[in-house]
Amino acid sequence: MDVASIAEGELKRLETEAYQLKDRLMRTLAEMENLRKRTEREVADAKIYAVSSFARDLLSVADNMDRALAALPETRDEALSAFAEGVELTSRELLKVLQKHGVKRISPSGEKFDPHFHQAMFEVEDATVPSGTVVQVMQDGYVIGERALRPAFVGVSKGGAKAQRQDTAEPAIGERQPGEGVDRSA
Repeated sequence: MDVASIAEGELKRLETEAYQLKDRLMRTLAEMENLRKRTEREVADAKIYAVSSFARDLLSVADNMDRALAALPETRDEALSAFAEGVELTSRELLKVLQKHGVKRISPSGEKFDPHFHQAMFEVEDATVPSGTVVQVMQDGYVIGERALRPAFVGVSKGGAKAQRQDTAEPAIGERQPGEGVDRSA
């Protein structure tokens, strides 16, 4: 073997090794970038959904305040009116604090049934309403971010015309627009 062929073989080996190292470096950089993006996404989700457990526990308090207000008689004396006003103010303040932390009340009456945000409790025969439409809300639901914190308990129509679909496929949970189906009046 002459020196030129040895040098040429060594050059090819070094070029191959350099290519492999560059390829490994590029893959590592891409992997690190994906890890950085995934970590950013997880941190953002943690910020949004960190209060989920606490908020879910507070929902029973909001429900009990609503029940207390519903149980009060329509005709009230002065003391009972003051009590009712205090409960209403406290209930509104609780909902305001929940909204401040990303929790929104949903009251889907008249909307198309969505199993991600609604729990069907019964069906109602009603030919005047498209089938699959929420016709009665037994208990409001709550969402945090794009996730259901607690589904709304609803009655759903059956027997009417099929509900008109705007697109051909139901959006997946992640494809749903933020706040879609959320009652902004609460």
